[in-house]
Amino acid sequence: MLHGRLVRLLSALLAVGLLVISGCSSSNPDSSTPSGGNTPQTGQPSAPKADVVLRIALNADPPKLDPHQSTALVDRQVFQSLFDKLVDFDKDLNVVPGLAEKWEVSADGKTYTFFLRKGVKFHDGTAFNAEAVKYNFDRMLDPNFASPRKSEISAVDKVTAVDESTIKIELKQPFAGLLATLADRAGMIVSPAAAKAAGVDFVNNPVGTGPFKFKDRLKGDSINLVRNEEYWQKDLPKAAGITYKTVTDENVKLVNLQSGQLDIIDTVPAAQVPQLKSDARLKVVIGPSLQYQGLWLNTTKAPLNNKLVRQAIGAAIDREALIKVVFGEVAVPASSPFAPGTPANNKKQAPARDLAKAKKLLSDAGQSNVSVALKISPSPINQQIAQVVQNMLGEAGIKVTIEQEEFGQLLDKLGKKNFDMAQVGWSGRPDPDGNIYAFIITGGGNNYSGYSNTKVDALLNDARIPTDMSKRVQIYSEIMAILDDEVPYVYLWHPQDVKGLGPTVQGYVPVPDGMIRTLNLTK
Repeated sequence: MLHGRLVRLLSALLAVGLLVISGCSSSNPDSSTPSGGNTPQTGQPSAPKADVVLRIALNADPPKLDPHQSTALVDRQVFQSLFDKLVDFDKDLNVVPGLAEKWEVSADGKTYTFFLRKGVKFHDGTAFNAEAVKYNFDRMLDPNFASPRKSEISAVDKVTAVDESTIKIELKQPFAGLLATLADRAGMIVSPAAAKAAGVDFVNNPVGTGPFKFKDRLKGDSINLVRNEEYWQKDLPKAAGITYKTVTDENVKLVNLQSGQLDIIDTVPAAQVPQLKSDARLKVVIGPSLQYQGLWLNTTKAPLNNKLVRQAIGAAIDREALIKVVFGEVAVPASSPFAPGTPANNKKQAPARDLAKAKKLLSDAGQSNVSVALKISPSPINQQIAQVVQNMLGEAGIKVTIEQEEFGQLLDKLGKKNFDMAQVGWSGRPDPDGNIYAFIITGGGNNYSGYSNTKVDALLNDARIPTDMSKRVQIYSEIMAILDDEVPYVYLWHPQDVKGLGPTVQGYVPVPDGMIRTLNLTK
């Protein structure tokens, strides 16, 4: 662990740095009646208000407004308004009905039959039905489409439209995480007509069945949505529209919330939490999240194709000191992709810093002059993190240069393996499969490290089968033992979910997945 003197020095340096640093973007590349934020709440207005437009700040410009192409958390915030899902999560992370009113699972766990809502229309006026759902699965599974969702639903073997309102999904093998997967982007249903007509441009003209319709966007500034007047839930949504504002400077974001120019801010840096709490006009909501954050290490090119160098990076970082300097009360150290309180979190203590071990590993690797570039999205908080990491690795003999990239460009470079090291995390999923499979499986849609291990691949697939969570947890423990040794990713911290709300906002329901559900929001 860093000595107190070094922690104080880092804190002083970073406090000065915050005065001169400004920037953008999140590092999280990073749903009978639906629940969570989608269930009408008692004591709230029972009918829409004609003139209410909610202004929600996002800390990055959403890269791709297509759930089947998206890899960013910030996209998902907008998707909550545009797209309905086959199923959703309630505030306690139970899977509840969405576009599917109910479902049945075969005794062998390999066939799911969903019974769909009738009378639902897409924003373009076309009908939502079983054929539309089948098209969505075909789209995600098409290798030429290269959807990041493909690995999430790789267990799917066949999708059949039984009739207008019944869809049957047959699996190659049981997949215990299927429902949880369909409560996120893989279960968001796009309009087949719009997707076919727009082609790759669908990301700029999204069409779903959600409570709000896409109106327009100004790249880098705002996305405007208007109420879906034909929404299938009566008297919903409650607001006339949603405006998502890209506000990359956290200080500006807070000032705009205080002045009433914003109604909700999606993130609140640790340093601003006390200020927000002390303002009686505002509301701060702090709760558990499913997120993890850390460093992607590119295993496909030198010097990080050497396992010993990757191990040295993991050993050189003091997670507790990093959190103390940057996050205070709103984060805890991480040792895996499984957040505290979730089933697969084995309560293993995050590894302590071992500088001597890090230096020896570099010596054993024959690497005396290691130099790597650390890519981050350019926000003050990310700059802080990068500076701490730079200092810690420097003490081990690893020279780190910090490179800032706009978040969408950063994700693009990660996908192309055009990086050394990158600080990018994940917004988290309730089922453990959603936090590890696509990131570690060979060729996975979010496997930015290029990591490949046939034994790990087999274990990841094995972990999808049992319905007994305790059996799955045992398999994930085996996987983590291998990943602890091979280090394609350095798990650093689990953030808490923090949102800031204006004084008149009504209908916000926090859900640990961190999503702002807009159906019931008004003011």
